[in-house]
Amino acid sequence: MGHTSIEEYEINPFTMFIRPVTYGSKIYSEIVEVQDEFLSPFKPLDIIENSCEYFGATFKGKKEGSTLLTGVTHKVPIVIDSMNHLYFFPTTSPNRPDCIWIAHDHVISHQRHNPTETLVVFQNKKSYIFPISYNSFENQLMRTAFLRTKMLQRIDMLERKSFYLMNRNHKMEASERQDHYMHSPRKS
Repeated sequence: MGHTSIEEYEINPFTMFIRPVTYGSKIYSEIVEVQDEFLSPFKPLDIIENSCEYFGATFKGKKEGSTLLTGVTHKVPIVIDSMNHLYFFPTTSPNRPDCIWIAHDHVISHQRHNPTETLVVFQNKKSYIFPISYNSFENQLMRTAFLRTKMLQRIDMLERKSFYLMNRNHKMEASERQDHYMHSPRKS
């Protein structure tokens, strides 16, 4: 399958992974979606950063938020957009030129290919080999799952709080109305 060249790219629910490719002295990005492949003149980290900003936050802020929620400080997974379940994890330190970003949602299974590589099967049934050990890949998957759980707990708690507050306000209004009727002066 040929790559379509694109200038601008926002991560979306179809993005499976973004990996660096070297073109002369420059690092480009190969973006693999469920049914498409793109080539961007930007580095993978640039695309991650731009996508975070597209959804209204900085990459630095997203990273710090993940660390606060999970306690993870290195190779931190991030949520680019929780509404669209865009949780991504890096295969190595994001500042390294060989870092690949993988969408947690699309990974179906993984197996050891050799001591330094892992074969990953995605939801579209395609498999790719990544330069990351099985244990490291497994660890990154777990950390991202932990981040998702923490995010969902927060969202769930907020929903429960707002439901409680709505009901409480509704009950208070009802009792205020009742109170008003009970204390209104009677006409004789």
